[in-house]
Amino acid sequence: MDNKKSSGIEELRRVALISRPTPMVKMDNLTEALGGPEIYIKRDDLTGLAFGGNKSRKLEYIIQDVLDKRADVVITWAGIQSNWCLQTAAAARKYGLKPILLLFRTAEHTGEIDGNVLLDVILEADIRFCETKGGRVVTEEEAEDAVQKVVNEVLEKGHRPYIVPIGGSVVGGSMDKPLGAVGYFDAFNEIKNQAGKKGLKIDYIIHASGSGSTQAGLLLGAKADGTGIRIFGVSVSEEKETFSESILKIARDAEDAWGLKTSVTDEDIVVYDEYIGEGYGFMNKNVADTLRFVALHEGLYLDPVYTGKAMAGLVDLIKKGTFKKSDRIVFLHTGGVPALFPYRNIIVDYLSYK
Repeated sequence: MDNKKSSGIEELRRVALISRPTPMVKMDNLTEALGGPEIYIKRDDLTGLAFGGNKSRKLEYIIQDVLDKRADVVITWAGIQSNWCLQTAAAARKYGLKPILLLFRTAEHTGEIDGNVLLDVILEADIRFCETKGGRVVTEEEAEDAVQKVVNEVLEKGHRPYIVPIGGSVVGGSMDKPLGAVGYFDAFNEIKNQAGKKGLKIDYIIHASGSGSTQAGLLLGAKADGTGIRIFGVSVSEEKETFSESILKIARDAEDAWGLKTSVTDEDIVVYDEYIGEGYGFMNKNVADTLRFVALHEGLYLDPVYTGKAMAGLVDLIKKGTFKKSDRIVFLHTGGVPALFPYRNIIVDYLSYK
């Protein structure tokens, strides 16, 4: 069953940004090394736009909204090595729009032209490096002040700006609906259909949760499907109490916007916050070891900010006995691999490479 047919979501249009379906394959060596359960990986790092990533699915709906509203400049913000900002800039360029990126200095980065920032430069994005008071997290007030200054500048030059909230998740800026969540409502159906063709019954989907719309979208798809697939998010930034509230709000806004009869509740939202470490953008030895563990067993690279933490969480949960050996888990690879390069010195130190 296509869950879109039971709601107003089927009326939504989207631009074409990604190659679908993205691969979903079993990680045989990792499954064996951990002694079960069966682990599959959904390769949303291979979506096809600008090194791939989960943001591309969201941007198909968001860029369509930008075009429908006849804007010609897209403004968004995040941390310096933001996958979201890179994907937004690439999507904007593909559809003839000018991207303006407000990159806030957080974590351990100073604005070096490396990783995603290098890719932003190649795209000729208008990059504005910004400071944060706390040095780690961009506050809502800081973002609003910085964005408003850019909006005023754009309007003075006679352009039509479209403001996309960080991650394309929440209603705000120029977005009057949580469009980002729809991309992963779709992705849930894609995963389910791929599993069906393989004759698999999936028990869990686990992923890195950063802004909330990926988890909200997957959760809405799972609830609409009704087969009991559980969605587990590993937070890379916020404590689970705060983050769960954000996910619930996105899910309920989507239910209201498109008439979904999913009725998501607090009990449906599972977030693990034990793997955040020092905070968003900060990695530790456990993450570095996990990057190597997966690379050695599967020849596959994860990133240090999102998927590395999520996989570290999955490995730990398996070792703690959270899952049965007979369970089947889909790990969602949300992209972000270019961020490995700005973290190279930290990774080398942790892995004691000489």
